Amino acid sequence: MFKFCNLYSGSSGNCSFVGTSEVNILIDCGESQKKIINALESIGQNISNINAIIVTHEHSDHVKTLGAISKKYNIPVYANEKTFNNMPEQTQLINEENRKIFNTDDHFEIGDLKIHPFHIPHDAADPCGYNIYNNDNKISVATDIGHMDNNILKKLEDSKFLLLESNYEPEILKYAKYPYYLKRRISGPNGHLSNQEAGDTIVKLLYSGVNNIMLGHLSKQTNFPELAYKTVMDEIIHNKVNNNNLVLNVASRIKPSNIIEIA
Repeated sequence: MFKFCNLYSGSSGNCSFVGTSEVNILIDCGESQKKIINALESIGQNISNINAIIVTHEHSDHVKTLGAISKKYNIPVYANEKTFNNMPEQTQLINEENRKIFNTDDHFEIGDLKIHPFHIPHDAADPCGYNIYNNDNKISVATDIGHMDNNILKKLEDSKFLLLESNYEPEILKYAKYPYYLKRRISGPNGHLSNQEAGDTIVKLLYSGVNNIMLGHLSKQTNFPELAYKTVMDEIIHNKVNNNNLVLNVASRIKPSNIIEIA
């Protein structure tokens, strides 16, 4: 069985679990060790059974405890070279033999998982999303995306499950108590995806057959789950797209999601 569980998602910390009968991996380690370990235990997993950690980019809400967890539990870490180079505090904690460097857009394998990292637009050194394959089934993770383009859309098509960013609501961001430069960063082409942009992306993906989607990486200050869900559904209804088969959920920042099982 091919399984996905989002352990934590949001501007305060991100970590996801992917597992099969052969291998278990984490995507990012942006929460405390205790929280990650407790979240894994709550879904029947043990940190000692994690075979690898794959990293999207070096921002602290994705790598806060990456080095410490890798070192303590001797877990290999997969990231591209620029990401390793731009998180020196984490990298120096990772044993050299556990630093697994990949080239973005080149696939690699961990057990019975085939993993294809792809470029995304975000203000990090070399950020990436992931297509993760087990046999003919594909899970995709695409967060921290400044804007959506056709190349990324192509990567997300045919996914049996997708974790997609829905970070902020533009009207709330406009009046948020953020400095102007931060508002521009968030809404800029290398920042984050808004609720409306997530909705537009899902409309396009529904035509390609993607129908099991989880909205993630919501901002605590400029978004909330009910609004993200409603905005996306309104976009789908406005475009008169058949959503009878759509399963749409919102990832929590404080607790694990339901386990998604891909047959």
